[in-house]
Amino acid sequence: MDGNTWQTNEVPERQKSITNDGIHAWENDEDVFHTFFRVNKTGSLKLWMRAASQEGESTVQIKIGDQSKNIVLTEQEFSDIYVGDWELVDTGYVKIELKGIAKEGKFYPEVASYTIAGTAVDENTKFVKNNEGNFFYWGRRGPSVHLRYPVQESMDAKWYYNEVTVPEGEDVVGSYYMANGFAGGYFGIQVNSDSERRVLFSVWSPFVTDNPKDIPEDQKIKLLKKGKDVNTGEFGNEGSGGQSFLRYNWKAGNTYKFLLKGEPVGNDYTEYSAWFFAPEEGEWRLIASFSRPKTNSWLTGFHSFLENFIPEQGIFERKVIFSNQWVADKNNQWKELTDAVFSADNTARQGYRMDYAGGEDEEGFYLRNCGFFDNYTPIGATFKRPSLKKEPEVDLNNLP
Repeated sequence: MDGNTWQTNEVPERQKSITNDGIHAWENDEDVFHTFFRVNKTGSLKLWMRAASQEGESTVQIKIGDQSKNIVLTEQEFSDIYVGDWELVDTGYVKIELKGIAKEGKFYPEVASYTIAGTAVDENTKFVKNNEGNFFYWGRRGPSVHLRYPVQESMDAKWYYNEVTVPEGEDVVGSYYMANGFAGGYFGIQVNSDSERRVLFSVWSPFVTDNPKDIPEDQKIKLLKKGKDVNTGEFGNEGSGGQSFLRYNWKAGNTYKFLLKGEPVGNDYTEYSAWFFAPEEGEWRLIASFSRPKTNSWLTGFHSFLENFIPEQGIFERKVIFSNQWVADKNNQWKELTDAVFSADNTARQGYRMDYAGGEDEEGFYLRNCGFFDNYTPIGATFKRPSLKKEPEVDLNNLP
């Protein structure tokens, strides 16, 4: 159940009861656990809970919809306890809520798993089923979602521009709203904690490894320049390479501009540079410039994405809007991008999580994920936004 369950209080030191073996060391009366699965049809639901109680009698409450049932557990080893029946009248996500009512000892029961059956349950019922490929971790993070912007392969694209708005209330901790993704890296904004936000720009090394220390010297990403107050270094665990970030308190509801430059400079090197424009400042600022070896390419692979990088935050929905995409060729001639193709990661493709969506509305292209909403967007869906004819207002020859 651990890949499908969240402890819903917000006190970090209490976020330790969910383990690889289920709910363990459940002590606090205020703790509430939510477990999710998705059904594709209505009907009956039967529920069992596999639990053990080592410290005398305890009472817990399980709630689905507006119907709750109290279960009394005596001191016992792990066993499957029948909880009861529900009737599901809607398809989509079902939430099992578990909370404590009373206990004789220090801890509430340990809960290893739920078993579900009934006419609403079939082969199309979706949840994180096992830990193959570390899917409990990825399942708790939730599905990552992407938009690809098609560009003619014959174009020598030197510049890539995008505008990003995170709606108010959608700036959830653990979110990365990636504006300018390309074949060599990514560039966007993050919510790293309640007190810190970042503008992040990274370039992958051509040497494939998750450990930056393994990269040979002739395949390392080289820092050429960085902007004021920008931190630079290496990153790993998702490929490796050069990373830069600016701690910047960007605001939900404001629209931020992102500009990326990529051009081959000879000797099998390509240089990538990223600039960020905040309306609060009213000017472009350099994040960083990197040199990538064994690369001789103009910009390719134009995309954006939305991800949650903190597993405990996978219960919360978030959304981002990408509103004005352009590319310019090596002669600085702009071309507007009005088409997008939707995709999602393996967590979505496996059907472990179905709370993912993308589309186009009056504000632009959008992405949504996490939060266990019911409607999802088919992978491969295509969207087209109206042409804004709003060419980027930037002097490409006089950037900082």
